[in-house]
Amino acid sequence: MKTLRIERDDRGVALLALNRPEVHNAFDETMIREIIEAFRDLGADDDVRVIIIAAEGKSFCAGADLNWMRRAAQYDEAKNREDGGELALMLNAIYACPKPVVACVQGNAYGGGVGVIAAADIAIGVADAHFSLSEVKLGIIPAVISPYVIEAIGARYAHRYFITAERFTAAEAYRIGLLHDIAPSIEVMDDMIAQLCTILLANGPKAIEAAKNLIQAVSQKSIDDELMEDTVERIAQIRSTPEAKEGISAFLEKRRPAWVKG
Repeated sequence: MKTLRIERDDRGVALLALNRPEVHNAFDETMIREIIEAFRDLGADDDVRVIIIAAEGKSFCAGADLNWMRRAAQYDEAKNREDGGELALMLNAIYACPKPVVACVQGNAYGGGVGVIAAADIAIGVADAHFSLSEVKLGIIPAVISPYVIEAIGARYAHRYFITAERFTAAEAYRIGLLHDIAPSIEVMDDMIAQLCTILLANGPKAIEAAKNLIQAVSQKSIDDELMEDTVERIAQIRSTPEAKEGISAFLEKRRPAWVKG
């Protein structure tokens, strides 16, 4: 990978680090394609249990690379549609990944970088990080990232930050739901991430995948007969799986389930 650093440990935790610190980890076509491929590969690997998305350098992600934006300014509508389609695939590869994805935000995030954070399942950031949905300053809109950002912060806060493009703090990102936790330093954040990985690794991997699918299926839906039938079908199916039988047996026998290592 030219733009990413990927590491795995023996517990099944994979680290995917954006690795273009010289341009504040801004996206270009290569990085977008490599993130898509990496998440598809890691998501399909049974040995991977948790994915951490992090970044090298001072910034988490500055959004679009300036040279990429210069090229895009010359594109016609068809080429821009193709370009936007790749970004959409990248964000969905993160959001729809069957493994839990934890964003480790060590620095500032703008534009598409905020979209990456919103697409992750859990996001923790350092207290001095800043954020901005800065697209309207350039005469464009945060269209492709909008489903993930609006799901994270809600339409009300999207109204403010989509149209003002103002910078906001980690404390504000936490208040509006973009971050789940704030750490006073990178060192403390690393400890928080390690503890979170331990918690995630104690849970059934197939159950985590099913829980993620459940959220996406149920969120924003009306509670009607069709939805209730769907949830009943989901619990009936998962209770009959080997993983569920092992988990319930382990609980009743007061032992660790087979998926917990060590």
